[in-house]
Amino acid sequence: MSLPRAVLALLVLLALFVGVDNMQRPLAHPDEGRYSEISREMAASGDWVTPRLNGIKYFEKPPLQYWASAAAFRLFGESPFTARIYTALAGLLALAAVGYTARRLAGADAALLAVGVLLSSPYFLGMGGVVTLDMGLAAWTTVAVCAFLLAAAGPPGERRRWMLLAWAGMALAVLSKGLIGIVFPAAAVFLHCLVHRDWRLLARMEWARGAALFLAITVPWFALVSAANPEFPRFFFVHEHFERFLTKSHRREEPWWYFWPILFAGFLPWMLALVPAALEGWRREAAAAGFPWRRFALLWSGFILLFFSASGSKLPAYILPVFPVFALVLGEWLARAEPRRLWKMVAIVVPLLVVAIALAWGAPERARNAWTRDLYAAARPWILAGLGVLAVALAAATLRLRAGRKAGALATIVAASLLFIDFVEDGYERLAPRQSGFQVAETIRREAPPEARVYSVGLYDQTVPFYLGRTVTLVSYVDEFEMGLRLEPGRAIPSLEAFAADWVRPGSAVAIIHPDTYETLSTRGLAMTLLHRDERRILVRKP
Repeated sequence: MSLPRAVLALLVLLALFVGVDNMQRPLAHPDEGRYSEISREMAASGDWVTPRLNGIKYFEKPPLQYWASAAAFRLFGESPFTARIYTALAGLLALAAVGYTARRLAGADAALLAVGVLLSSPYFLGMGGVVTLDMGLAAWTTVAVCAFLLAAAGPPGERRRWMLLAWAGMALAVLSKGLIGIVFPAAAVFLHCLVHRDWRLLARMEWARGAALFLAITVPWFALVSAANPEFPRFFFVHEHFERFLTKSHRREEPWWYFWPILFAGFLPWMLALVPAALEGWRREAAAAGFPWRRFALLWSGFILLFFSASGSKLPAYILPVFPVFALVLGEWLARAEPRRLWKMVAIVVPLLVVAIALAWGAPERARNAWTRDLYAAARPWILAGLGVLAVALAAATLRLRAGRKAGALATIVAASLLFIDFVEDGYERLAPRQSGFQVAETIRREAPPEARVYSVGLYDQTVPFYLGRTVTLVSYVDEFEMGLRLEPGRAIPSLEAFAADWVRPGSAVAIIHPDTYETLSTRGLAMTLLHRDERRILVRKP
């Protein structure tokens, strides 16, 4: 399969345009605001050991992304764009690792298609512009698994350097999101040895050098943060790992099949190729010589899916690390697949998109209130345009594949998927007033002097402190701050009665209040001047 260089260049430029455009919208509550604010406070305070959120100790996650984003803020200033630099670079790293590994293991066509599959998977590319820790985890686990595959399947003379890179990738994955950075690789290696009865692989793991490198990267921060905060080890290792997995204490309970629709929809338009690519990739290894890299990739991805499906805490981004590794297998399968076989899988997606268009058209009418209905109506043209472009392109690609024109058809699918992602992102941006507190922060800047006290009563919008460039005083709100406030209770006001007393003391003040709480305070006669109101929050000023 070959494509003209001009076509490849246009696809690269389109991908860059979509990626950059995805970095410029307002930060969304909760994750983007939370992790951007932790990094902002780290850059402002110069304390690179103890993460803080809204000035309160926050030990839920390790600091690698905080460090990177704090460094970006110091170099380039604070903005939604700079907050997303690390996640975007992490996405590029995962793409590069997949492309290089596919080329070494399966050839240039497989590499091109693996990168194309990953780029045009809406979930992966979309998450490249979202400030969460999952893209960093996905990047470093991808580096780890790709380096391991190159060590195991490549020339013996290169084994050591690739295996050491795998150990370094695991260490950086641990610093990205905790112990799963080593649990995933360890489980995949164990399952491979068990399934293939090949325990000799363990002897080639470079245990001494690898473990020393792993510990040299991970131990310093864990030692420093534990010395500065004796409460850290129990909270981080027990509460945030074992209790999160084994219990429903984080209130993120979902059914066991929760991640499967996300996986298939996230790989749109390749969703129907996932199953045959996995089955044939597994069977193909039975007749192949050398290390069964496809099976290892499938064991890796399958374990992650089953691990999170069994967990008592589920969020959509948890399975992001499977996308790059699945793309390896899928790209190699697409390189071998006959076009007349592919066209049926592409054609079936078209009516699914027609159904999605109908659902998107009626979304505003299903909104719960007028404010949300207007936001959905503003987003609808962009969503419909994206779905329409993708549906038409897939129909055209179907005809090309039926005619045996595989390269042009796949290039059409990749280009249309990129446009679809950009249209959806533009539509999502129209929901920013609901998802982000930037308008509230702008109103505070305009209506209150810099020295004014800012309260957050009965709620905490994660994006507001970032846009204000300062912390706020929590009132009658605990949630994820429970551990930090137990250690430093003076950093919040525990009750509405205490807030009412603090509100009337001398000096300017504004408050962001949950609508229900606002009604309670109003009935108690607290003097407040309304500045902003929507379905999620109310902003008031002290008269």
